[in-house]
Amino acid sequence: MLNRLREVRNGREWSQARLIHEIEQYARRHALDIGSTASLRVYVSEWENGKRPISERYAQILRPVLGVTDEELFGRHTPTAPPPAVGGYDELISRIDSARNVSLTMVKTFMDQTELLRTVDRQMGAATLVDQMTGHLATLEDALTFAVLPETRRPVALALAGAATLAAWQALDAGGVERAWRHYELGKRAAQEAGEPMYLAHATAEQAYVLNDAGRPETAVALVREAQRLGGSQVSPRLQAWLYAAEAELCANAGMVDDCRRALEKADAALPDGAEARDPDMLSIFLNGGHLARWRGSSLALLGEDDALSSLYSALDEADPTFIRATSGLRCNLAQAHLARDEHAQAQEHLQQARLLAKRTGSVRHLRRIEQLTQRL
Repeated sequence: MLNRLREVRNGREWSQARLIHEIEQYARRHALDIGSTASLRVYVSEWENGKRPISERYAQILRPVLGVTDEELFGRHTPTAPPPAVGGYDELISRIDSARNVSLTMVKTFMDQTELLRTVDRQMGAATLVDQMTGHLATLEDALTFAVLPETRRPVALALAGAATLAAWQALDAGGVERAWRHYELGKRAAQEAGEPMYLAHATAEQAYVLNDAGRPETAVALVREAQRLGGSQVSPRLQAWLYAAEAELCANAGMVDDCRRALEKADAALPDGAEARDPDMLSIFLNGGHLARWRGSSLALLGEDDALSSLYSALDEADPTFIRATSGLRCNLAQAHLARDEHAQAQEHLQQARLLAKRTGSVRHLRRIEQLTQRL
């Protein structure tokens, strides 16, 4: 059976030996029985050359190790369930009754699970969470599909909006671009059904980064501004500042210097005072003065501005050590700022640190950027 194992492995800058090591580590942590190292060398080679199909036993290991879905590993769509038999009303009513019994306590459990996945993602990366997140979204989608009345649908839709947006960012980080786009669309639909403009604005703004990474920065700027319009006056001050900061970074990518600086000024004006970073009304938003300094430095570095370094080093001094992926991006920004000043030694040092962190979290998105910056050394 054909697969995309070689392409996925190369996207993470892993040798076959590194992949085998990661398979062995995962199997050891989860007490799984696998072949010897010598056998795995043969398996990986034959998998990549199409001489041996990847069994489901090893696919269950490769998915979390590489942070991919079955579709991304095998280049196929997950088969859909067959349609129910004609007259299957008993099964339908059973599922509707089950969805009706989804209480607010259960919705809180769903949201707590999303929070746990967010914490693990922030500290360890998204790659190992692909199966858990896929199952979590499927459970929420199922609950929403068979919920009938608004008092049940709205809280489930809200939980789905938050989970889908997190899953989308994880997919983007792991290189699953189409998966990310689909999850953002799911998050936006769920937010609209829940009647939650903050969640809709957040999902729309993050989706703009998919366009930016795809080489459409001007369209990305238009989309993040649409996110601001969708949120309107109903977003919290911290989310408002986050939306302006995102606009500034995307404007910088598009070379819109004046627009970038205006957006940074608006972000600074909207941001609440104090060291608190988390938005109590939007738990996925973390933004305080230190975080905003990182966004400012990132934007100014993209524009090649001399004052980028002071903001970036200030952000590095205040960086939360649990934000591993964000720190990798910050190191990339520092490398870019030094390259703009032809300070290649300093840039190389930050790229080395960024690469270590990106490999630690399995961030394909950051590894691509690191490779692009390395080519400028």
